Amino acid sequence: MRILADQITQLDFAKTDNLLPAIVQHAYSGEILMQGFMNQAALEQTLSSNLVTFYSRSKQRLWCKGESSGHTLELISVHTDCDCDSLLVIALPNGPTCHLGTRSCFTDEQAVPMLQKLNDIIESRKGAPVDSSYTASLFAQGIKRAAQKVGEEGVEVALAAVAGDDKELLNESADLLYHLLVVLAARDRSLNDVLAVLAQRHNGG
Repeated sequence: MRILADQITQLDFAKTDNLLPAIVQHAYSGEILMQGFMNQAALEQTLSSNLVTFYSRSKQRLWCKGESSGHTLELISVHTDCDCDSLLVIALPNGPTCHLGTRSCFTDEQAVPMLQKLNDIIESRKGAPVDSSYTASLFAQGIKRAAQKVGEEGVEVALAAVAGDDKELLNESADLLYHLLVVLAARDRSLNDVLAVLAQRHNGG
């Protein structure tokens, strides 16, 4: 359930000593960024300021994420689970979320969504020796070659779809997604930028 300001009283703060665990998820990539705790005041401030605010157990006060570093979390929405005793915060980070300078506090590779993981690998190939990987060679050949591959794979996807060959459709779709990510990276853009456009369209922007 999405939580609005007038629905806070539905949450079961009493069950967990007035502090609800709050998981923060990237609005576009789906990556889990961090976990903190919110009391009612922290949730109210989060909803009113549109900046994710927690209750700091060590500081014993409200703490707006990024108040010192500037790496705030811009609120998109807050949701609760079926028992109304935990929170899922959908947000957009302004810089690295973790105090260690990483994008997420959960740095295990297995915790990264598949498309984000692929995007990270592609980004790491930029500037690598040409013979070190196919991706590095694509970057070396320039944007025109990578863009050409997107066109070729797009045609292959269409042909496989029309032919009714599901295995080929899935394989060619994977190739198309990969080459699209390469083109975006070559232009210093990412899949999250594309998802932002889709979100804007969905919201009628």
